[in-house]
Amino acid sequence: MTSQPAIVWDGSLSIASLTTAYRQGLSPVTVIETIFDRIESYSDIQPSVWIILNDRSAVVNAAKSLSETYRDKAPLPPLYGIPFSIKDNIDIASLPTTTACPALTRHPTHSAPIFTSLLSAGALFVGKTNLEQLATGMTGCRSPYGTLHSVFHASYIVGGSSSGSSVSVGADLVSFSLGSDTAGSGRIPAAFNGVVGWKPTKGTVSCAGITPACQSQDCVAVLARGVGDARTVWEVIKGFDTDDIYAKAAHSPLYAATPETFRFGIPPPEALAFCSPPYRRMFDRAVACMQHMGWTLHPFDWTPFEKAGKLLYEGTFVAERLAGLPEGWLETNATQLHPVIRTIFEGAAARKSTPAEVFRDLHAQQSYTRAAEHTFSHKSLEILLVPTAPTQNTIASVLADPIATNSALGHFAHFANVVDLCAVAVPAGTYPVGELAESGRGPSEASQDRLPFGVTILAGRGRDEMVLGVAQRFEETLGELEDR
Repeated sequence: MTSQPAIVWDGSLSIASLTTAYRQGLSPVTVIETIFDRIESYSDIQPSVWIILNDRSAVVNAAKSLSETYRDKAPLPPLYGIPFSIKDNIDIASLPTTTACPALTRHPTHSAPIFTSLLSAGALFVGKTNLEQLATGMTGCRSPYGTLHSVFHASYIVGGSSSGSSVSVGADLVSFSLGSDTAGSGRIPAAFNGVVGWKPTKGTVSCAGITPACQSQDCVAVLARGVGDARTVWEVIKGFDTDDIYAKAAHSPLYAATPETFRFGIPPPEALAFCSPPYRRMFDRAVACMQHMGWTLHPFDWTPFEKAGKLLYEGTFVAERLAGLPEGWLETNATQLHPVIRTIFEGAAARKSTPAEVFRDLHAQQSYTRAAEHTFSHKSLEILLVPTAPTQNTIASVLADPIATNSALGHFAHFANVVDLCAVAVPAGTYPVGELAESGRGPSEASQDRLPFGVTILAGRGRDEMVLGVAQRFEETLGELEDR
């Protein structure tokens, strides 16, 4: 009698680990029971991760049904039994969509295509996560459902606006989460919680069924434990959708997808001066890792990227956020907004931008986009490497100056969607929390706690496969160097 191989599962929620364990006979029910136990325990640490947590018995029943459907374990769908969360600006037909603004809660009759694609691929839905109100912000401190903190340290911000998504992954409550990214909302919280944040080329993953933030710049984000997991999810959800008015039809990238010259650029010293000392030190280490991989540092013009980033909040583009509100709503309902969001929206309305100003900014965007196309060509660079953020603030410092601290966080993130890039935020080590105190960027800290650092790897539109490949190699190489 042939003995059955032992089921080996170490509790990891990585897609590869779970898929291997499932093929050996692990039941999805076991995984769901385990993660709901984790969620219950973690609620004592952070009770505000979820806006809507799916009923445990409902997810267990979905796992049982999945097991019955795929009794032979082969072939399994790509996300068989993989638990996931979604940001609560994404529609599910049976649930309200709050976008962390109770006064603007919607009750959709159809689910977002990206959600149904995940279910069709075998994924198991766990819940809808907290976010900054109306997906506006990068700190995680602007939700009426509670302020989250980094999974690394209770005094430091979680990042936003996909705050709950990043915590649900960083705290090992789910395998991945879907968020959104307009100005860095998928990348910044990924960096502050030690996970991957993947923002594909705009229009290549459907935004239908997602509450608009700045609709012409919005993009779906995948938050996952590693680059490989993010790629697996992306393969399931990508594709042209006629219901998404900004969807891009399938097209070839502007240039060959495989880099031949291996040139990368970094921001100039005056831009990197915005970084806190530990971030500057860690970024130098990431640059050295790229060079160890065989990539050559190459000069380029940073100016169009810097100017493009300023368009989102210093130009007329911020007025597009008002377009997502019902006509006349702000004038009579402003008191129902979070105070910081109200300040931003009323400030945008008070600008009274003229049509000529809007068109000037649109023309500027096109100019910067063309400059980026020129940069990401064989005449200049294959990729751009930047710190995902210039530092990680304390919650207290953000509450003391919510708008200025938020704006500074986007120094290396705001431009990506404006000039139509794809970008993946990757963890790049940790540093002692006391280093921020020594640099005057954090409170005095005598503990042995550490905070995460991350970089973002960017490339021109349509080069998604290439940039993921580079990011995965970076992830592997950094790990090898740390093991020495």
